Amino acid sequence: MSKSKGNVIYPETLIERYGLDSVRYFLLREMPVSQDEIFSPESFVERYNFDLCNDLSNLLNRTVSMVNKYFEGKVPDYNGTPNEVDKEFEEFTLEQISKFEEKMKELEIANALQEIWGLISRTNKYIDETMPWALAKEEEQREKLASSMYHLIENLRKIAILIKPFMNDTAENIFRQIGVQEKNLKVWNSLKIQNGLKDINVIEKGEPIFMRLKPEEEIDYLKSIMKK
Repeated sequence: MSKSKGNVIYPETLIERYGLDSVRYFLLREMPVSQDEIFSPESFVERYNFDLCNDLSNLLNRTVSMVNKYFEGKVPDYNGTPNEVDKEFEEFTLEQISKFEEKMKELEIANALQEIWGLISRTNKYIDETMPWALAKEEEQREKLASSMYHLIENLRKIAILIKPFMNDTAENIFRQIGVQEKNLKVWNSLKIQNGLKDINVIEKGEPIFMRLKPEEEIDYLKSIMKK
C-alpha cells in the first residue's frame, strides 16, 4: 500500500506509478548519502524525462532501429576505428569507466551515476558525429557504417554493466534488446574488452524502456499525493 503524509512522499508511492529502477535512480542521483533532501516533483519528472527517456531510452531505441535498418538486425563485427572519431570515442569510454570506479571507491554514488550519464551523453553525440544515415547512402562507406553500429552496441553493453548495480531490470532489458546473452559479456571484468561481440542480433523492433511523462499532469499528481 502506498502512503504519503503531510509534505512527505514515500518511495513505494513512486514505485507503484513509475517503477523501481527510475525511483532508485532519482533517489541515488539527487539525494546524497546520510543527508536529508527535499523531494521535488519537478525535479523527479525532469530527471525521468531527460535522463531516462531522452538520454538512455532514446539511445537504445535509435541504435536497435539502425542495426535493423542497415544490417538486418545483425551487429557487425569489430573492424577497428575507420571513423575519424572512433579511437577518441573508445578512449573516452575507458576514461569514464575509470572515473566511475574512482567515485564508487569513495562511495560517491551520485557522482558515479553522473559519470555514467556523461558516457550516455557522449554515446548519443557519437551518433551525430558519425551520421549513420549519411554513411548508409554510399556503399564505399559501409565499413564506417559497420563501425558506427558496433561501437554503439558495444557502449550500450558497457552502460548496462555500469547501471546494473542500481537499475538491474533496466540493465537486463538493454542486454536483451541488443542481443547480449552470454554471462561473460555482462560482467564487470568485460568492461575493458572492445572487440568481444560476435554473432549478436538485436531484437526485431526496439522497445522503449522508459515512456516520456506529461510534465504538468505528473507534477500535479505528485503534488496532490504530497498533500494527503
